[in-house]
Amino acid sequence: MAFLKFNKSELVNLAYSLKREIICANKTGAYCNTSILTCNTRRYHGLFAVTLDRFGGDRFMLLSSLDESLTVNGKQFNLGIHCYGETYEPRGHKYIVDFDADSIPQITYQVGEMLLRKSLLLAHDRDQLLIKYELLKAPSAVKLTLKPFLAFRNVHDLTHQNDAANIHGSEIQNGMSFRMYPNFPDLNLQLSDSKARFVSSPSWNNNITYSDERRRGYDCVEDLLVPGWFELTLKPGASVIFSASERQEEPSAFKREFTAGVKAEGEITSYRDQLRRCADSLITNHNNRKKINAGYSWLYTGLLRETLVSLPGLTLYGLNDAKLFEEILDNLIADEQERLFRRTTQVEAPLLMAGDLQQYIAYGADEKAVWKKYGIIIRGILESYLPGERREISMQPNGLLWAQKDNTALSWMNAYVDGHPVTERAGYQVETNALWYNAICFAVEMESKFGSKKSQFLAKWTSIRDLVRENYQKTFWSDETGCLADYVDNAGQHLEIRPNQLCAIVNKYIPVDELLVPAILRVMDRELVTSRGIRTLSPRDPAYKGVYEGSQTARDLAYHQGSARPFLLQSYVSVSFRIKGASFLKRAEWLLEGFYADLNKHGVGAFSELYDGDPPHEPHGAISSALSTAGLLTCEYIMDKYREGKK
Repeated sequence: MAFLKFNKSELVNLAYSLKREIICANKTGAYCNTSILTCNTRRYHGLFAVTLDRFGGDRFMLLSSLDESLTVNGKQFNLGIHCYGETYEPRGHKYIVDFDADSIPQITYQVGEMLLRKSLLLAHDRDQLLIKYELLKAPSAVKLTLKPFLAFRNVHDLTHQNDAANIHGSEIQNGMSFRMYPNFPDLNLQLSDSKARFVSSPSWNNNITYSDERRRGYDCVEDLLVPGWFELTLKPGASVIFSASERQEEPSAFKREFTAGVKAEGEITSYRDQLRRCADSLITNHNNRKKINAGYSWLYTGLLRETLVSLPGLTLYGLNDAKLFEEILDNLIADEQERLFRRTTQVEAPLLMAGDLQQYIAYGADEKAVWKKYGIIIRGILESYLPGERREISMQPNGLLWAQKDNTALSWMNAYVDGHPVTERAGYQVETNALWYNAICFAVEMESKFGSKKSQFLAKWTSIRDLVRENYQKTFWSDETGCLADYVDNAGQHLEIRPNQLCAIVNKYIPVDELLVPAILRVMDRELVTSRGIRTLSPRDPAYKGVYEGSQTARDLAYHQGSARPFLLQSYVSVSFRIKGASFLKRAEWLLEGFYADLNKHGVGAFSELYDGDPPHEPHGAISSALSTAGLLTCEYIMDKYREGKK
């Protein structure tokens, strides 16, 4: 697809190209993430990061980069690029003439009459990176040199020259094996060419600078071990495969495995294909347990809130896989007993499960079977919000949930500055109580259909449902703003215009009069809706921050105080179609067009976590976000129904 290509003028412009990133991820939890020039600009960047159970399941960067050079007639041309302070050296990007990410990242270098293409492939189901080098054109054979830069550290950390590191490797078939520190796995570097040789010359490459980390005010300088280099002769038209793996591989199989891997990636023919590919890449199957990764390359896997928000979009609307939906949900329930039933600062997150099950049933699941399997979970979640069960949140005599824990953010708006929450929102939260009402109504509906006719649960929770319904609207509705208060505490209503009120109008059961929904939508349209998602705060608010940039403090102040979130579109689009019908289709298509236009920004071919609230709405955050990907897939699924109706 044309949007995943870059020309030479774009590639040699460092200000442009260093902001575009490659992201490849597989089912084991491994990833490859770097800029399109393969110059690392973040601590999270590197060619080969793997998930290590021995270190608590965190990801660890083993191979940071691999510098290539071509030697012809005794003259060497280094194709690598690193940043040292303000200086980039070597400046191998000047040889890049083409970048293509369909269907895997490919970089083409031209040095005089020589044309070399590099293709990167992360194996789908094992910890192995394959890089193919093809000498497409040359007047004669050339010497290809490959110099590995080793890290062996947590992806969140940086490493420095030290005496504890084992700087030597061991010879293996067609390559070398390295283990810089005890308890780490081996990093096996091998080549498909049996004539390739390794020249041992260990040294530290010091003061490599990560420009994105420096721009954000973080520690940004690292030392990496270069143990030596591989060298081989490459003839015109020939190719060689480089492999990085935790285990010793069979070099004779590299070319076959590479070809099969590229074929398995499939062809991208539409934006929907790209969304589905991203959805698949965000679902891991580490140790045969399927989970959702919240976002690459620094967010975590298996998070409660992020999984429940993105689960229907990724598995049902993206991959059309009901079995996968249940498998991921079952694993989440097994892993999150404490947060689901006892305590969590994500106070609204357990209640999201009811909405997921409602979507699952609407998608075609048998509702009796769903309630038989998950009814005990939903009932247990509801009971956990009763007085005396959770310290951080509890049902009050008016039926509503009051959330409060000193100096703690008890909602998804959970950024902190200097240890203090930016948006504490203690009290009655508009979204938490809307989710509470929907979950109660769902449980009462299912119990009335499939539970015992003499169920004590049904009698108790029908009464609570009615109490919540009676008090929700009178607590949150504001005649002054024409919409719902964001939260209510002992001082009264807090009338910041935020998207949290979407929860009150999007679910199957809403705790406000349907006649109020158009009014709430009008406020959303006027204050929050942008061409890149829904703002987290109205620009009219004095606390609004329209650009997510600068220091950690500046970005945390903007994180939920103005940045636009793509995932919120799924709620907005759903409600808008319900109110406006098919007439909303063109508007919905416009709201999604911008994300497809941005596929050559930030994460190439991926969907960013957030955007600036101010035009031109530049992308930021995790370069491949489960929430954003799922939200856009949900929007497309909803839009398909209205597209079909127009045929």
